[in-house]
Amino acid sequence: MPFAIALSGLLGVLALFQLALIFGAPLGAFAWGGQHRVLPTRLRIGSAVSIVIYALIVVVAWDRVGAVDIFDESVAEVAMWVIFAYFMLGIVMNAVSRSKPERYTMVPMCVVLAALSYFIATG
Repeated sequence: MPFAIALSGLLGVLALFQLALIFGAPLGAFAWGGQHRVLPTRLRIGSAVSIVIYALIVVVAWDRVGAVDIFDESVAEVAMWVIFAYFMLGIVMNAVSRSKPERYTMVPMCVVLAALSYFIATG
């Protein structure tokens, strides 16, 4: 359960970051390739979708560790491995970003999220 708590906390921080981007915070160098200081509408929508994805990830993680019972056990197990793969892809995608701020903050964040997801997936 400590891994699910840590994962939830980090995703909560990322959700607040995405929310700030949605409301026009000039933090665009840290997200979406870093091309926009303030995100245009289409990327703000992407940030909103990210928040929904983070919430779903948290629900799956809590289900996988047995804190809630929403999904069939096999569904939660497979979903957690998909989430692990999602964060592994995030490492690669952020590592190739042209934005140094994004690379230097989001790659380590994705490494930690991938590790936590791995530990939750292996149960």
